[in-house]
Amino acid sequence: MNALVIAAQEIRVGLRNRWVLATTTLMAALALSLALLGSAPTGAVKADALAVTVVSLASLTIFLVPLIALLLSFDAIVGEQERGTLLLLVSYPVARWQVVVGKSAGQVAILAIATVIGYGAAAAAMALKGGFVSQAWPAYAAMILTSIMLGASFIALGCLASTLVNDRATAAGIAVGVWLFFVLVYDTALLGVLVADQGRVVNKPALDALLLLNPADVYRLFNMTASQAVSVYSGMAGPGDPAALPPAVFLAALAAWIIVPLAGAVVVFGRKSL
Repeated sequence: MNALVIAAQEIRVGLRNRWVLATTTLMAALALSLALLGSAPTGAVKADALAVTVVSLASLTIFLVPLIALLLSFDAIVGEQERGTLLLLVSYPVARWQVVVGKSAGQVAILAIATVIGYGAAAAAMALKGGFVSQAWPAYAAMILTSIMLGASFIALGCLASTLVNDRATAAGIAVGVWLFFVLVYDTALLGVLVADQGRVVNKPALDALLLLNPADVYRLFNMTASQAVSVYSGMAGPGDPAALPPAVFLAALAAWIIVPLAGAVVVFGRKSL
């Protein structure tokens, strides 16, 4: 047994528990609603409907995907421990790091399937409405990729939380706290600091660094600024563009938000007493 086998088992469990179906249906319904209804007024103002959809979907994804990711992953380890199957799992010829990586990879695969199908359905609907000539298709593809990366980062955080505690209730509480902090509290607190500071301490480089400390902000800035076709509609175009960092930096930051928590989960689980 290795990490790939564990990942495949995680996908089978997701299919059996209807996680894949439920998540795909939810994401497709919301994406189609935004694509077909949210972009309806764009024809009168000659706006790029696909670019508007990218802005809308990216804003939705910041709230939805992290929540789904944490629901998938918060009991990845502690759930097995409470069910009494964790000891059996580690008794097989499998390293502990393979358990963490395999479970995380399977959950990322579930989220990726739901994201590609759900957002792909919206893309197909937009194409049928005449969006083939839009310049925002690369931005839409990048949004799907980074949505998966955003979900993977929160899956890694959920797995880390799952290795730190010994009961599912505590893990669920941590998962809710993580979602609230990164999605809602962090930006509000940062805005308060900026208003109080008035640029005395938190200058532009410091603000860029602070934004990189939140995967949701990294995702938002990449999708709102990386493409000129989209940045026009996100309000982040022009000489006042707040995203001085290149897109590659945002992608590297998202990758770090996947690797670092996952590495932490591997270390903690490797030292965990079962």
